[in-house]
Amino acid sequence: MASLQDQLLKAGLTTKQKTRQANVDKRKKNKQKRSGVQHGDSLQEQVQQDLIKAKADKQAKDNELNEQKQQELAAKEKVLRIKQILTHHQIKNVTGDNDYNYTFNTTIKKLPLDAVTHKALVNGQLALCGLDDVTYIVTRETAEKLSELDKNIILVQNEKILDEVIDEDDPYADYQIPDDMMW
Repeated sequence: MASLQDQLLKAGLTTKQKTRQANVDKRKKNKQKRSGVQHGDSLQEQVQQDLIKAKADKQAKDNELNEQKQQELAAKEKVLRIKQILTHHQIKNVTGDNDYNYTFNTTIKKLPLDAVTHKALVNGQLALCGLDDVTYIVTRETAEKLSELDKNIILVQNEKILDEVIDEDDPYADYQIPDDMMW
């Protein structure tokens, strides 16, 4: 029985040169298989797999960098929000004769306050907040909002202290003394 190549040659569908080239290619592939060298098709597949792996690694790295940038942006946004709350809700023009001592970044500072502000700060109605070496006086409610964002912003927030004990037999219990009155 004649081989397929012989039959194609007799039919005139191929030439002797093409059959020789096919035989040479066949011998080269067999030799590569015996020597352990991969032939061209699997090399191309390996290149494709390497490209896919490189794309996946690049995508993972890009995702990680994007997440890091988003975290940095969120931190900046948080600081700006805190600064905005402090500047809008700060209490100004409270200078006076009473000094209030507090610590700010491991240093002890003095803040001159008037008597009413000093009492409110001691009683916990006001709080001191610090950002970028600037001290802000804010209400207790504002300080609670800020502590939700960042607890390190709060410098001084005293617990509410009741100075006066109300006596049940006090005839003047219904008449409150204003806080701003000095005796």
